[in-house]
Amino acid sequence: MSDPRIKMVLVTPEIPYNTGAIGRTCVALNLELILIKPYGFSLDEKSVRRAGTDYWKHVHLTEYDDWQSFLDARKPPRDSLYFFEEHGAQTIYATEYKEDGFLVFGCESAGLPKSVLDGMDDRVFSLPMLDTRVRSLNLANVATAVIYQAMRTQLGG
Repeated sequence: MSDPRIKMVLVTPEIPYNTGAIGRTCVALNLELILIKPYGFSLDEKSVRRAGTDYWKHVHLTEYDDWQSFLDARKPPRDSLYFFEEHGAQTIYATEYKEDGFLVFGCESAGLPKSVLDGMDDRVFSLPMLDTRVRSLNLANVATAVIYQAMRTQLGG
């Protein structure tokens, strides 16, 4: 059984700085960071540690070899999975987040694989972008905005 806190899940992250920055946010909020392999970098890289500064050693980190290994080990209920893509039909403001939810983000260049999103259209959310000249937002920025939105009731807001 997993801890009843929201968890951050990064599926095949590519940019070490983003992973380090998200790890730092997880430490600040006492959240688990779940990484799904393969990565586009080594967790030993200086850039991961630099973004997480001296906090990286405090990240509650769990790693899985692939998405199916994560599903098999954690057995998350469907309604506890929240996927974030720029094409999500609902905004991050359109749902109430379960306190044991999994906030799932894909890699920086391609987002989440179709195999992960298959049959989950109603669980895909987006962060609003009001100017069409912006194609996408930085993963670490989106993840931080989402986690604070998801935790708003837990944080007293």
